[in-house]
Amino acid sequence: MSHRLIGPVTHEAEIKKSRFIAHAAPVDDEDAARAFIERVSDPTANHNCWAWLIGDNYRFDDDGEPGGTAGRPILQAIESQGYDRTVVVVTRFFGGTKLGTGGLARAYGGTANEALRTAESTPIVPKVRLRLNLPFEFVGAAHHALSEFGGEKLSEDYDTDGVTLIVTVPAASRQAFSEHIRDAAKGQGRVARI
Repeated sequence: MSHRLIGPVTHEAEIKKSRFIAHAAPVDDEDAARAFIERVSDPTANHNCWAWLIGDNYRFDDDGEPGGTAGRPILQAIESQGYDRTVVVVTRFFGGTKLGTGGLARAYGGTANEALRTAESTPIVPKVRLRLNLPFEFVGAAHHALSEFGGEKLSEDYDTDGVTLIVTVPAASRQAFSEHIRDAAKGQGRVARI
């Protein structure tokens, strides 16, 4: 199971007189990742290398370091520790000693790894979206079921036939939640995945 950071985290390392500073944060989309990269990148540094992973989407950048020595090792650090919805920027202040391609990859990846290893995280619970159609008198039962199953109401619309709720529930609880709603609504409720 993937997990995500609870909040931003920073880790600093000195490697052969170069200073490496990793900044990591949870993000929900590419715009948030790019905003974080822009916010924490230091224009006075030699390099601000980064990577982000959000579901199946990812990007990384070596920011002038030799190809494959910075962004990819940062992305590998995110993946190897099971993170998702995560962005990491590693800023380097050159200390005068060249590290070589292997040394750079170890420095960038290692700094990112250590930041993530020491960070607080929480599991990502996969959720599904459902549409509930119910007679009015069963709305209270639906709200109770949402809290019981760890669900969340996204919208609630009333019309002459009753109420339509759009909700999310943990994917592992979908079947049990659907059966509970049908039973609570005495067979008059409809539950559909959307």
